[in-house]
Parts: sequence; structure tokens; C-alpha cells
Amino acid sequence: MSRETSSASDVRMQMRSILQRIATGPELSKDISLEEARVGMRAILDHAVDPVQAGIFLIALRMKRETDDELKGILDAIRDVTGHVVADVDEIVDIADPYDGYNRCLPASPFLMPVLAECGVAAISHSAHAVGPKFGVTHRHVLDAAGVPVDLTPVEAAQRLVDPSVGWSYLDQRSFCGPLHNLVELRSTIVKRQAITTVEVMARPIHGRKHTHLVTGYVHKPYPRIYALLARHAGFQSALLVRGVEGGVIPSLRQKGVCFNYQQMSEEQSFEIDPTELGISQSVRAVPLPEDLPQTTRPGDEIAVAVDVQATAQAAAQAGLAALEGARGPTYDSLVCGGALILWHLGREGSLAAAADRIRSVLDSGRAAKRVR
Repeated sequence: MSRETSSASDVRMQMRSILQRIATGPELSKDISLEEARVGMRAILDHAVDPVQAGIFLIALRMKRETDDELKGILDAIRDVTGHVVADVDEIVDIADPYDGYNRCLPASPFLMPVLAECGVAAISHSAHAVGPKFGVTHRHVLDAAGVPVDLTPVEAAQRLVDPSVGWSYLDQRSFCGPLHNLVELRSTIVKRQAITTVEVMARPIHGRKHTHLVTGYVHKPYPRIYALLARHAGFQSALLVRGVEGGVIPSLRQKGVCFNYQQMSEEQSFEIDPTELGISQSVRAVPLPEDLPQTTRPGDEIAVAVDVQATAQAAAQAGLAALEGARGPTYDSLVCGGALILWHLGREGSLAAAADRIRSVLDSGRAAKRVR
């Protein structure tokens, strides 16, 4: 029965049947189909079931380990309620950092988009204000601190990609997928990571006319296969999956790392990145937090946050804007490393070293900074 023709009673009965199968313990729990996972997640997004059942659905799937089809179904439900816009550009790079943000370093990745735009690559990023389990500093926080508009509609964000003086944009989850953003409190109550955290980066709110390319990060070894599977399911022509600091899109600046990518919907392949081969020599993995940064805790949660979000965002914005003006340091090198990976992945440069030189040229010129202001 389709979601459109299902009555409220039908949805509740379907959820009851789903929960009876997925929440029966480590040995007896059963998998559900892609369509059942979509129906269950859609019922949660539509507030058609009790919040207790919604929590059980998400945590029971997590406890038994979600199957590929279950993750696809959850992603389909999210994409069903996502506002999608096709921008008037052929290709777009979709930079999807973790929605729960950073709390152990200053994020440099929010400033990748203006650098890529200066290289002729239309780029977007998306995040939210505060998402568990980390409740860290997100692209929204940093770009807002840098004076960038963070409450655009999908149409407005897409229009910025066409503007030759801008060429990049940020889009907030509240704007392109309100029903998902409305689950933030539920997700906070659950505490632990669930399937939404895995799939939300694949919402793909803005498409290119021809191709849309995903760039996202991971930490744990099982995730590249899962992310590649979901990226193909969501329609990303290519994907670059970076083993990045705090799960972000920029790898360690001081040691070799493993990344994965695929082209034209093919199978993912692994490759190694060595920062020294990009001319990067750093003693730190990422941009360190300033020593004088105020420390804080989240009310009622002693483990979620170790830094003051607004102060950290302001420090990251200052460091990012300085790097866009050519100031050398860890933020500058982070943009060189992340930007080089993306340009090389897109085939805009023949080697990572050449791509790194191109990014340095852009940063040293200060031209990308004008795309922020």
C-alpha cells in the first residue's frame, strides 16, 4: 500500500508490525525491507506515530545493525520530504561534513567552497545548528560568524551558484528538510548515534544540471562502503570519501591516510594521501583550538560539548578568512589539502601535487576572500 493511500491507522499498524520484528533481541530480531524502512521513517517524519515508537524504531535498527536496504529506505524517506532544486550550472560539488560538528579542532572546511568557486567549481555545503550526539561547531556556526547568509531558501542558495562573483552557497537543514530538522530533540533524547546521522548527509538538496558530486568524511572502516552505496542510491555521479579529522572532509595534516572514491556510479576504490607529497609539513593533525577558548558544558549533558560553540565558531571564522587572504598556517594547509583532493577527484588537475599548487595560488591571490564578502 502506498504512503499516499495509507490511513493513519494503517501506518500505526505497519509500525507496530515493524517494531515487533526489529526489536526482539540480539538473536531473534529480523530485518525489514527497503519499503518498510521507508514507511517507518516517513511515519516518523510526518509525526504519524508516537515519539516512543519513533525512538524504538531508530535504536532497535541500530542495535541489530541496519542492513543496506534499511539504510536506503530511511534515506528515501528523508529525500521524499527534502526540497530539491536544480541549479543553473552543469556540475555541483556537495560538501557534507558531519552534522554534529567539531569540538576538538577549528573546522577549516567551511571555507573550501569559496576556494573551489574561484577554481571554477560550483560548491555547496549544508548542516544545522545543533545536532547530537556531539553538538559541535558546524558549517552554519562558522559561516554565520563570518557574515555569510545561512538562512537561504534552496532557490536562493541555488541562485548564488550562478552569480559569477560568488559561485558557492550554504543551505541549512531547517530550510531544505524541515521535517528532518524537527527531529533534533528526539535524536538528542536517544543520545546515541542512529541511522539518521549516517544518511542525512545524502539528502542532495541542490542538483547540478548534469552531475552532482558528493564529498563527505568518515572515521570507522565499515563506512566507506556504506557511504558509497548510499551515494549511488541518492544519484551522486561521483563521491569522494575522506578519512578526515572528526569525521570531516579534511584528512590529517601530519600523517598518511586512506580515502575512497568512485566515478560515474562505479564501485568505490581506495587510495592513499600523503600530506608531504602536497608540500604540507605540519606538526598538528588539524587546526588546534586556541588555548584561551572558553570551556563549557551542555546543560544536562556532561559529555557532549567541551568548547563554547560561538567562541569556537568565531575563532574558526577568523582563521578561515585569514587563510583566504593567504595567511599561512594549519587552516591554510587544511584548505590546500582538502581543495587538492576535490580538484583531483573531479579531474580538474592531473595530480594531487598540481592541484595543491593551484589551491595555493588561489589562496595567495586573496581572490577567494572576495567571494565571502
